[in-house]
Amino acid sequence: MSAPLPFKSLRYLYLGCSDVPRDLTWYVRVLGGQRLWHFDRFGAQVAAVRIAQGPVLLLASHRPPGSCMLIYDVESLAAASAALKARGWKPVAENIDIPGGPCSRFDDPSGNPLAIFEDRDPDKLTRAYADPANPSAVRS
Repeated sequence: MSAPLPFKSLRYLYLGCSDVPRDLTWYVRVLGGQRLWHFDRFGAQVAAVRIAQGPVLLLASHRPPGSCMLIYDVESLAAASAALKARGWKPVAENIDIPGGPCSRFDDPSGNPLAIFEDRDPDKLTRAYADPANPSAVRS
């Protein structure tokens, strides 16, 4: 029998965008995607759109356009980090607080960015976007 896989699932494709509203409109109108949420906070815009089964696309103004970071869900960030470190993993940033839970970022040998994420509050951004009083939610 083979060893269990290290991650639960690929949850997000974190895409860099030069114009999040334009790109979000394109993903919805041209591809027929489903807008999940869109926020403008801390000088950055991030929107989530579903275009298929599997990972959600996160369109982000604070990532370089044309870049993509894969974000994998793990059961426990601490346990996954310890297991990866034992095999030579070198994190770029550890225990970053993102909405929903902690995250750690690393690069593969070619410099491709990856992250692992412990989703402690899976619906946090959906609830925040549904809140009509949330001043960071972009509704148009």
